[in-house]
Amino acid sequence: MNEPTNRRSGLALAAVCLSTAMFGLEISSIPAILPTLEQVLGADFKQLQWIMNAYTIAVTAVLMAAGTLADRYGRKRIFVAGIVAFGIASLICGLTDDASVLIVARFLQGMAGGVMLICQIAVLSHQFPSGRERGIAFSWWGIIFGIGLGFGPIVGGATVALLSWEWVFLVHAVLAVVAVALALAGVQESRDPGAERLDVAGIVTLSATVFCLAYFITQGPELGFASPTALSILGLAILSLIGFVIAEKMSARPMFDFSVFRVRSFSGALFGSMGMNISFWPFMIYLPIWFQAGLGYDGVTASVALLAYTLPPLVVPPFAERLMLRFRPGIVIPAGLFTIGLGFLMMKIGSGHADASWMTMLPGCMVAGIGLGLTNTTVTNAATGAVAAERVGMASGIDTSARMISLAINIALMGLILVEGVLSSLRSSFVGQMTATELRSLAEKISAGGTLNSDYGVSQNVIHAALSEGFGWVMLYGMVGVWLSAAASLLVFGLRPKAETALSCSTAESS
Repeated sequence: MNEPTNRRSGLALAAVCLSTAMFGLEISSIPAILPTLEQVLGADFKQLQWIMNAYTIAVTAVLMAAGTLADRYGRKRIFVAGIVAFGIASLICGLTDDASVLIVARFLQGMAGGVMLICQIAVLSHQFPSGRERGIAFSWWGIIFGIGLGFGPIVGGATVALLSWEWVFLVHAVLAVVAVALALAGVQESRDPGAERLDVAGIVTLSATVFCLAYFITQGPELGFASPTALSILGLAILSLIGFVIAEKMSARPMFDFSVFRVRSFSGALFGSMGMNISFWPFMIYLPIWFQAGLGYDGVTASVALLAYTLPPLVVPPFAERLMLRFRPGIVIPAGLFTIGLGFLMMKIGSGHADASWMTMLPGCMVAGIGLGLTNTTVTNAATGAVAAERVGMASGIDTSARMISLAINIALMGLILVEGVLSSLRSSFVGQMTATELRSLAEKISAGGTLNSDYGVSQNVIHAALSEGFGWVMLYGMVGVWLSAAASLLVFGLRPKAETALSCSTAESS
């Protein structure tokens, strides 16, 4: 590679790494500022959930469409368009003072983020064709992505403390300008002349399914889960899911090729993807509320404490790769999921301690993080390695979609469980003193980490007890959910020798 080409590829790698840091930060830095948004914007608990969920649902909605558009119209062109859209959406997020507008802007930001994410992989694959260079480029991409996710909470907390919550979003408008300049200077244009048409039916039906499920879970307590409106929403989700399956079965080139699920290694890895997003990732959104409202730490201290949860996944993957070579993914992935569940059990015990603090939470946070480190990259390697080379892009798309869909649904589920746990505690503390509506409103405000004025007549001890019970329920759900995923993954992988599994995969791929 000559010097000009080498320099151009370096600029392209910088553009990809900067955009992936932006994408990761907008997932992990937002939980740290949710209590601030509740106070400044007057956002209720459901709105805070949607501020997070709008991003993840939007990413899921555009992943496959973005890949097709990039193949047809040019990966560089779509990549740059995604960065520009991300910067504009971030600007809107930072300038608004209305929670509803912020939710819409977060949806737009998520769509742009999904475009950036899918184009990053395509750009690196084209820009670095040789094995060694590609390996180094993707290693840097993975490291920066992990740093963005791992350090997001402390970046969010420090930004609020030193500047204001708006700059958690506004900084990306500035970074987008830099990323666009790097992409224009370094990224080579590429496209696929044989790119197929957009799978519009699949995109619409899958997006409708995820949105309706999240809406049913989030708004269910207010609508009444058995009300005609709520049941209609649930029915629409089911119909959309059926429509998605039919659309993919009828499509000549579906974005979800269901035949790949016959490959046991791929399906076993997919349970790993879902298990992490049943437990570890959605809980990261609520854990800052426990540290701040439950344990009484300020935003910066809570963000530093959260590093015990987010840093181990950055350190453990090299060790996980060695374990995978020795014991195969079918052992490492279930073991990693089991370790995450063990961490949740330890956090539950630590949160219920009479003198609960970050120290009582520390062991569980670290163990859960170690479990994620064992699982995360192993899942990706297993999912993409289980299928033929020409199906890797599709397999990666299904893996990413499974992560985002399970994350969106479990953000809503964990929020529902948290409120119900807090509500259960409040009912025992205020027997006959409040109506059911007043109690639920109070439970949602406490669950959001909101500051209660004297009119509520609620002591700090009552708030702490309510949050302790609510988070205990959430941690129990995370533990049970991830352990069930571990069992399913182990069952699907099977306990056969590696050579026999590889032969099975090969057979499934050829069928």
